[in-house]
Amino acid sequence: MTALDIDFVRAQFPAFAEPSLQGQAFFENAGGSYTCRQVIDRLIRFYTQRKVQPYAPYEASRLGGEEMDKARARLAALMGVATDELSFGPSTTQNTYVLAQAFSKFMKPGEAIIVTNQDHEANSGPWRRLAEEGIEVREWQIDPQTGHLDTAQLENLLDEKVRLVCFPHCSNVVGEINPVAEITAMAHAAGAFVCVDGVSYAPHGLPNVDELGADIYLFSAYKTYGPHQGIMVIRKALGELLPNQAHYFNADSLYKRFTPAGPDHAQVAASAGMADYFEALAAHHGHAGTAAETGAFVHDLMRAHEVKLLQPLLDAVSDRNNVRLLGPSRAENRAPTVALSLNRAAEPVAAQLAEFGIMAGGGDFYAVRALDAMGIDPAEGVLRISFTHYTSEAEVAKLIEALDRVV
Repeated sequence: MTALDIDFVRAQFPAFAEPSLQGQAFFENAGGSYTCRQVIDRLIRFYTQRKVQPYAPYEASRLGGEEMDKARARLAALMGVATDELSFGPSTTQNTYVLAQAFSKFMKPGEAIIVTNQDHEANSGPWRRLAEEGIEVREWQIDPQTGHLDTAQLENLLDEKVRLVCFPHCSNVVGEINPVAEITAMAHAAGAFVCVDGVSYAPHGLPNVDELGADIYLFSAYKTYGPHQGIMVIRKALGELLPNQAHYFNADSLYKRFTPAGPDHAQVAASAGMADYFEALAAHHGHAGTAAETGAFVHDLMRAHEVKLLQPLLDAVSDRNNVRLLGPSRAENRAPTVALSLNRAAEPVAAQLAEFGIMAGGGDFYAVRALDAMGIDPAEGVLRISFTHYTSEAEVAKLIEALDRVV
């Protein structure tokens, strides 16, 4: 496997050259990543050259619409899906509420959905509210010690009444990577659709949604080096079954059906910069191939670097008696999102780390149900340390040294 050129990577992110950020190591990437220059360049160009109503016949408008279309097409291709199966919305949470509204009209009272208590509330709360419509909500519960989701328990929850199974690709506090393809196959065998929250996974490599088999895959561009947009993949077979949530005259357009509000033109267009970055990363490391092959190559490149950096951090925190590591202690099985329960309020500890040049966060991170289930007081929260492929070995060493002083 080709080793990641960390110097090339960091040169693509203006934040690393920003004087006000020098000496600061960024470890709150799960809350929002740095933005690559390709996205920033496209955003500036759109606002300065294309900030008109798109899709009109004059040049600036034509080019603006073209850039928006390219963003959808290129990101969809990287993820192995058709262009019209990918759409944008203001946030993943709002996208999920729109989807839940569609399912509330699609499902019949007495039918069931399955949710987990491992999720960020965005992929839990909107679905749970369908109970108000007479839909049965079943909870697939995590192991209270490890935070693990056991597929044997899911098997016990599935029957002919279940129409939808909602779960995260990985939790934003537990970090364990769930076996999406296996879970999806189980759900499909029972006649249910699958909605996967990929917000905490996509920054570590865009998945091939076609290979995973998921019917819905959601993630956030602003955590994946892009602008503040939610991105959703809805496969055509399901998207055409669900009732239209947009203007009635947009019902025949799959990518518009679940976008009731007008999109943010500039941010949609700028999202093509995410594809620019992934392609530049692949080309720099000697890869050439189809878009889907490029997506897979970059995914593996990112993950290999993250796993290498993550294991020393996990080893450093696993050996401590005064902290509890949530999720697996092996890097291969988790995203580089490390939550620590300290038996005291986490936010003041994050403030102490800031004095050593470590940018991290403390709190419940909207995973209140998961913390409750694991016996952690959400008011105290957890210290969350999260990084991506642009993090360096030196930064991880600096973090471990700071943890030794503070925790």
